[in-house]
Amino acid sequence: MTDLPTPSTARPAPGQLTMTAPRRGKPPRHLADLDLAGRVEWAKELGLPGFRAKQLSTHYFAHHTDDPEQMTDLPKAARDELAAAMLPRLLAPVRTITADRGATLKSVWRLHDGALVESVLMRYPRRATICISSQAGCGMNCPFCATGQEGLTRNMSTAEIVDQVVAANRLLAEAGDLPLGDEAGAALGAEADDEGESLPSSSGRRVTNVVFMGMGEALANYKAAIGAIRRMVDPSPEGLGMSARGITMSSVGLVTGIDRLTEEGIPVTLALSLHAPDDELRDELVPINTRFKVDEAIDAAHRYYQRTGRRVSIEYALIRDINDQAWRADLLGKKLTARGKGWVHVNPIPLNPTPGSKWTASRRGVEQQFVERLRAHGIPTTVRDTRGSDIDGACGQLAAATA
Repeated sequence: MTDLPTPSTARPAPGQLTMTAPRRGKPPRHLADLDLAGRVEWAKELGLPGFRAKQLSTHYFAHHTDDPEQMTDLPKAARDELAAAMLPRLLAPVRTITADRGATLKSVWRLHDGALVESVLMRYPRRATICISSQAGCGMNCPFCATGQEGLTRNMSTAEIVDQVVAANRLLAEAGDLPLGDEAGAALGAEADDEGESLPSSSGRRVTNVVFMGMGEALANYKAAIGAIRRMVDPSPEGLGMSARGITMSSVGLVTGIDRLTEEGIPVTLALSLHAPDDELRDELVPINTRFKVDEAIDAAHRYYQRTGRRVSIEYALIRDINDQAWRADLLGKKLTARGKGWVHVNPIPLNPTPGSKWTASRRGVEQQFVERLRAHGIPTTVRDTRGSDIDGACGQLAAATA
């Protein structure tokens, strides 16, 4: 599998959206693609007793292993066959790059068809967060994002999405103690603590927080992304047994997807990648704005808050002399407070560099003024931690070094 060529996609024209993923060969069917009842039925179709599916679920979701040699409760003669049938290898490691004294690890994975995706594991004093990919590439084509500039190769399957989390749990268990990084800014995954209720500590041995902020627009791969969330929150060993509050779904403002997520009844945190409060600029920075305008995206986010009670995070990449003007901070503040108070938190993000980009991060003084103007409107505002930027593992950088 690792010898397959890397598939290439033509770079999209400026502003071009790709809403339908190219059709490619489906990934192997995997236990994590199905709920427990579906796994039991599949096992029976394979001529196996249904309880074998439950045993395999325990190994994968509770022990985070797909190694037949560790499955000592299965018949020795059948272990390899069982694992090959229901736990096929989905992610082949290409390389892992570390930063922050080992507290940040970016993993590059090759999928069954040669497509490359990346995930980033970050250890903080009170959590372990993984930033996962939901698509190989991205069809949203934001011009300041390395992933968007590469175009969309294909959607990932539910199991391919989940397997990134399981691989991270395996890595945490095997790596032992790693130096824990400082939380100088708003850490990825910190959205879960917005309500003042801390999630259980991972003790550095398992993932506590998952953010859909890697490659792809997860809501454009809706069925697989929701399936992955359900596998994460299903109780162990049916799933990973995670808290839904520890999962953050990021979107550039796909309003139809946000509304569908609102109806799911899963209290994940929604993060809206806004990046501009006015339609004229956002049409350029976030091409989906040509279909769903700023106010429509904010309204959808507010509906999500009203239905779930989960405070929404607004992501705002600060780009020097482009979107960092004080009047834009005021406009954003007015638009958010017009819909009420206490429903939203803003995370300004210093723009992370990508190869060939004409844009760069805002000056520190300008960044601070932007934050202060938002806070003057009564909006909680915290600058996002840029963990992993030196290994192209920060927001907007994934695929910069591997495409």
